[in-house]
Amino acid sequence: MNDPGENWSYAKLSNYRGYTDINMKMNLQIFSAVNPKNNIQAFRELIVILKRHRQLIVEMAKREINDRYAGQIFGYFWTFVHPLILILLYSVVFGFIFQSSVSGPMNYVVFLLAGLIPWLTFQEVMGKATTLINNNANIVKQVIFPIEVLPIKGVLAAVVTQIVFFGLLVIYIFITGRFPLFTYLLLPIIILVQIAGMIGISFILCAISPYFRDTKDFVQIFVTVSFFAMPMIYSPSALPPIVKYIFYINPFSYMIWCYQDILFYGRFQHPWSWVIFSVTSLLTFVFGYRLFRKLKVMFGNVL
Repeated sequence: MNDPGENWSYAKLSNYRGYTDINMKMNLQIFSAVNPKNNIQAFRELIVILKRHRQLIVEMAKREINDRYAGQIFGYFWTFVHPLILILLYSVVFGFIFQSSVSGPMNYVVFLLAGLIPWLTFQEVMGKATTLINNNANIVKQVIFPIEVLPIKGVLAAVVTQIVFFGLLVIYIFITGRFPLFTYLLLPIIILVQIAGMIGISFILCAISPYFRDTKDFVQIFVTVSFFAMPMIYSPSALPPIVKYIFYINPFSYMIWCYQDILFYGRFQHPWSWVIFSVTSLLTFVFGYRLFRKLKVMFGNVL
């Protein structure tokens, strides 16, 4: 007859071993996530994917832009009309009606659009990423198709509109009697940093959304709240200290400050934002791909 004390001790020991195994697995996963070697390897792997499928990515981005205006009378004309109307709207509302102002070499409309334009692009990318895998279930289930190109092509298609926006903003600056600042030459660099961050965010949302369909609703709430929690409408110096900290908590604020340095201030008004935005974009780029690579193997079972 077995001793009840021995059975209890054995069960306790088994539970302890199971708990220890779980802790070890969690520690290994955390170590793997922060291990520089693994992150560098993932970065190289993603760069190889971009090079190998660059033609496919470009063609799919073109197709997405074409489908956006397919069957419409004015077609690509809307690519310029939407940004133009938005610039005119903000010019009238904030330039003439409210007559808002921020101290700097440009007017308030440039201050506002310097942050609003990249944020609208980020907002579009996040919105599309939450439904991208579900809407392309037939493609995702094909074993031979490199599904990593889906988030990337969505980012490239969104950046085209942003570039048109910036072109119209430069025209607006000339019309108002001003000239672009020399810092405008840094736009290609900061756009590349933004693209890396958007690809990473898109990978994360694409990886999560097939398992958690409510992701799109959370993203919609987030982008609505973030509009008022970033330094786009007002400068942090004009706010109470308690409210000001909200800007520093929001990671997208640093992107806004970088674009404001280039387009509005014409100098490195927020030098630390450049470091934070560049580092977080690169980390998001790598982490997003690693998460997508890990979760994509089960997409076929949940779609």
